[in-house]
Amino acid sequence: MAPELLQIGISHEVDRVIISLEGELDMANAPHLQSAIEGDEIAGKTLVLDLDQLHFIDSTGLRIILSARERCRQAGQEFAITRGSSQVQRLLSVTGVAEHLRMIDTPDEVLA
Repeated sequence: MAPELLQIGISHEVDRVIISLEGELDMANAPHLQSAIEGDEIAGKTLVLDLDQLHFIDSTGLRIILSARERCRQAGQEFAITRGSSQVQRLLSVTGVAEHLRMIDTPDEVLA
């Protein structure tokens, strides 16, 4: 059985970039997300990771998300994630990562 692939969608708006994740974020496909996050088109804009369609995340995926948050912090950019599936929420909570992330209900939520 082939592992579920990670689908990455990138939406550019005037003041933010939304990266939507669908499927599973794990060690096998985390480099694809890392590349998307490091793209020049994100510079100077709010970055929102939309986890609504993410069904699974492992420790490598968590590391990429925390790395994105730190990258944005260093660049003076806003960073937020949507809550994601119950499995994703549970992992973020159990690991304590949720305490360090700004969570929003939808990618369209206004960041203040």
